[in-house]
Amino acid sequence: MAYSIEPIGIVHSPYKEKFAVPRQPGLVPSARCEVILHDQANSLDAVRGIEQFSHVWLLFLFDQNLEAGWRPTVRPPRLGGNERIGVFASRATFRPNGIGMSAVKLQGVRHCNGQVIIDIAGADLVDGTPIIDIKPYIPYSDSLPEALGGFATSQPATLEVQFAPPALQQLVGKHADYHQAVITEVLAQDPRPAYKKGKPDTKLYAVNLFDFNVQFTVAEPIITVVSIDTVVQ
Repeated sequence: MAYSIEPIGIVHSPYKEKFAVPRQPGLVPSARCEVILHDQANSLDAVRGIEQFSHVWLLFLFDQNLEAGWRPTVRPPRLGGNERIGVFASRATFRPNGIGMSAVKLQGVRHCNGQVIIDIAGADLVDGTPIIDIKPYIPYSDSLPEALGGFATSQPATLEVQFAPPALQQLVGKHADYHQAVITEVLAQDPRPAYKKGKPDTKLYAVNLFDFNVQFTVAEPIITVVSIDTVVQ
């Protein structure tokens, strides 16, 4: 049988493209995001009681990947992008039904001009990602200290992020410290393809975060932000 799913809302996040999105939730804890509820879900009744929980599960669609389809095996970046494993033994974004899930920190609920907004932190979702469900995180059942992590037993190592003086000068205004913190945490994860890591790399990379185009170079173990330009909307 075929089933249809209607999104209940979308996410607004700093990540304007798939490149450099954290590969798991919680790796960029400074990143603040919003869940904007839609239609019948846009109701204070629908979120009544949610603020008694510190974290929630977001179920969402990998909407940018749906048309590309999926394959039974994938190459996780954690394994260097070379070894193949089954798609169901991974958190790959190319899946049979394109559904993802992330545990995120709940920071509050707002009601502005008839719009219900859920404030969260630490999400790993591209701006505009459709949300299909929200569930509270229950520590006694969702946290399993004895669980085995397979090939992902520990958090990935991070690189040191430095800002060239001209780049820092381009971060101004009341949100400058916040923007710098998020950029630092994002780039520290080393968003480059797995095959680039551990090798000399002279490429100039760029990623769109917030309303900025952030350009950086990598000379392991240091990432240097060389420029931050405002993107004209």
